[in-house]
Amino acid sequence: MHRVKVVLFTLLGLGAAALVAEQPSVSALIQEPGANQTSPPAQPPAAPPARVAPPSAYPVRPPADPTVLARGRQIFSANCSFCHGSDARGGEGGPNLIRSELVMNDNNGELIATVVQNGRLDKGMPKFDLTTEEIASIATFLHSVPVGGRAATTGTVDPLVGDAKAGEAYFNGAGKCATCHSVSGDLAGIGAKYTDVRALQGAMVSGEPRGEFSAVPRKTVTVTFRGGQTVEGRLYQVDDFIVSLMDVNGNYHSYVRHGDYPKVVIKDPLQPHLDMLRTLKDDDIHNLTAYLVTLK
Repeated sequence: MHRVKVVLFTLLGLGAAALVAEQPSVSALIQEPGANQTSPPAQPPAAPPARVAPPSAYPVRPPADPTVLARGRQIFSANCSFCHGSDARGGEGGPNLIRSELVMNDNNGELIATVVQNGRLDKGMPKFDLTTEEIASIATFLHSVPVGGRAATTGTVDPLVGDAKAGEAYFNGAGKCATCHSVSGDLAGIGAKYTDVRALQGAMVSGEPRGEFSAVPRKTVTVTFRGGQTVEGRLYQVDDFIVSLMDVNGNYHSYVRHGDYPKVVIKDPLQPHLDMLRTLKDDDIHNLTAYLVTLK
């Protein structure tokens, strides 16, 4: 019996060993990373997001029709450049139009037309009898000039497009220029004095040389008190609260205002020019310029 038990245990031990030998080792099951494994293809690095250009601070407009652009440049040069400069960036007293909010908000001349056809008399700009089509052409030219940089324009035309004879007739007739000016007096040789025709045109419209500063105020004022006493001189300052002046002897005077007291009467020697802006037409400007240029 003892021998049987020994044989039985021996057989059981051999069977267990065989079973253990048939099982894969734990170390065989746990493989090194990547050993005998098929790795998925490597993914390319993600592309950086596309850069989006920041919105332009100025309007972006489609290319202009070359014919309309050339016509607008010509009309502008003949009518506007003497004040606003040949490139519309400001000139003899006129502001920069390229950076004007009104011009940048304009599309096809609809906003510009309100200024051109009505003028800005308080700022010395006359109204111009230009059609909406002509103003639309001017708008095309203005919109073509880069806002962010100073680009010179080409194709500037001679502003002398008027009739000198018609200008002389207007000077002595309907324009009433001869009532204050004389071609043999204050205007003698004015055509030779101004080598820049646009400067001459600007001075003619405004009544004074544009771009020049005078230390002497042009306006005069008369201050009248209740007793009838008056003080006259060059106006230095006037508002709702004070009026100040310099008399002929160089004495400075300043008076407090209380409503209509003291009475203040201001005279501007250029008032006829300011009044003329209400009726002055662009043809009159061109004709007068052509005439004044002949006064050498």
